Amino acid sequence: MSVSRDQESPSSGTAPPAFEERRAATTDRRALTLRTLFASGFSPRRRTGRRVGDHELPVDFHDPRLLVPVITMLLLSITDAFLTVRLMSDGARETNPLLAFVLSEHPGLFAAVKMGLTSFGTLLLVALARARAFKVVRVSAFLYGLAAAYFALVAYEAWLLSRMS
Repeated sequence: MSVSRDQESPSSGTAPPAFEERRAATTDRRALTLRTLFASGFSPRRRTGRRVGDHELPVDFHDPRLLVPVITMLLLSITDAFLTVRLMSDGARETNPLLAFVLSEHPGLFAAVKMGLTSFGTLLLVALARARAFKVVRVSAFLYGLAAAYFALVAYEAWLLSRMS
């Protein structure tokens, strides 16, 4: 009876094969996926970079103080939408070409598009808050600056509304 090489017992005196088949994963386990984004959002683990050069890269945990300008900008965006609609009913016009198009063609989507654009930009700035823009200023400083500029815009719109009434 002949036995194939694969079925030979180890005590038969033959050496094991020199190279065994190695199974490598076809996907990179470190790749960023939607599941990773949600998992890191609900249970952050990495608060700083591992190496000295990694301290400006995005991490799982963001500074809680960034919540103040983020919520401020979102609330100001809602206020801006209401004031814009009110001013337009009194004869003003929207100067943002994208929002002017949405307002003229699909007025029901105006607030959703406005909030979506503001939310996306804010989310992007929070994700990159530790990075340095132009290798000088942290991106988190832009969040505070944009919140102040948004406040000035809403104050200007309120002033315009008081002048038109």
